[in-house]
Amino acid sequence: MFGAFERKVAFRYLRARKGERFVSVIATFSLVGIALGVATLIIVMSVMNGFRQELLGRILGLNGHLGVYAAGPGGLRDYDDIADRVRQLAGVLSATPIVEGQVLLTSEAGGATGGLARGIKPEDLRQRPLLAGNIRAGSLDDFQGDDAILIGTRLAQKLGVRVGDKVTLVSPQGRATVIGTVPRLRAYTVVAEFEAGMNEYDSSYVFLPLPAAQVYFQLRDAASQIEVFVENPDQVRRVTQEIIRALQPMPFRVLDWQASNSSFFAAVQVERNVMFLILTLIIIVAAFNIISSLIMLVKEKGRDIAILRTMGATSGAIMRIFLICGCSIGVLGTLIGFVLGLVFCLNIESIRQALQSLTGTQLFSPEVYFLTRLPAVVDPQEVTQVVLMGLGLSLLATLYPSWRAAKTDPVEALRNE
Repeated sequence: MFGAFERKVAFRYLRARKGERFVSVIATFSLVGIALGVATLIIVMSVMNGFRQELLGRILGLNGHLGVYAAGPGGLRDYDDIADRVRQLAGVLSATPIVEGQVLLTSEAGGATGGLARGIKPEDLRQRPLLAGNIRAGSLDDFQGDDAILIGTRLAQKLGVRVGDKVTLVSPQGRATVIGTVPRLRAYTVVAEFEAGMNEYDSSYVFLPLPAAQVYFQLRDAASQIEVFVENPDQVRRVTQEIIRALQPMPFRVLDWQASNSSFFAAVQVERNVMFLILTLIIIVAAFNIISSLIMLVKEKGRDIAILRTMGATSGAIMRIFLICGCSIGVLGTLIGFVLGLVFCLNIESIRQALQSLTGTQLFSPEVYFLTRLPAVVDPQEVTQVVLMGLGLSLLATLYPSWRAAKTDPVEALRNE
């Protein structure tokens, strides 16, 4: 498509000589702008993908993909039978009876905070990789009996407790006595600490053995819900319909993760789309810089274009020369941005730690962003789209100046000289 003569002339024009520095500076800024735009777009999209994936994995890793609840008060009776029937359905990985309730946690050190207490069978707890694989102190072997409690590391720091210390649970649902309603209090021994990597869980969740939770929340022989994990979370609605058919006519209700977290993940998706549109403007601005630099280059090379035309160069050859000039800036800038973006994504956590050390500020607060580390997941399809967009905008930016150069009248150009 491009001959040796056209490439030689184009690359000669790209090398700035005396009196042409200004055009070269604009071309350099165009290249830097495209590189930064492509790199920034890749980095932001990868971080947004990682943010969604980490949140989805941690939320669903601890809370399950859907829950089966009793239609009325008193919890689910015959919960083991219900769990067995759900486990037999296609696409279901596990079904776990759970007892849960809001509590106030206090310690002898004077700490106090609200939290969510969940009762679960010890054998089911060991099947949760997010918990069993992230024990930071103590052992799950001691998670049994009516005196054991498992808490998050950040919650332990708030309360000022360690493994072996006592934590008191205060339930807002008190018990009736002759003198009125008094809150339920019960002290438990911390047997282990976990770190799920999500601030909400590490700072507010506690786990009790299921029988101990049933006694504390006054749900003897009952469970608050059956927590279900499925093979494909995106097809949870299909499993929900199968559960409804399998458990009818029993009174119950089913709530899946898409319904319970729909607004949250919709907000993440909207933010991701808006960031894509905003950052695309960086590449568009850089493309306009290419147009400016090429128009100025065509103006300065008017005499050269006229001489080339009189020596036999066709208008197509002239157009291809300036296409090479503009596309070289776009292609080189896109490739630099591509490499820079991937390198940044692969080392993003190390870069964050280094910047925090240099500035002395926290750049990614777990209390705000829910995660303890900055995630980045590179989607090859999205990266390909960004690269093609950078190349496409660069090509479009070169068409008009190249067409103007091809339409230059050699007689008029030489006469003006």
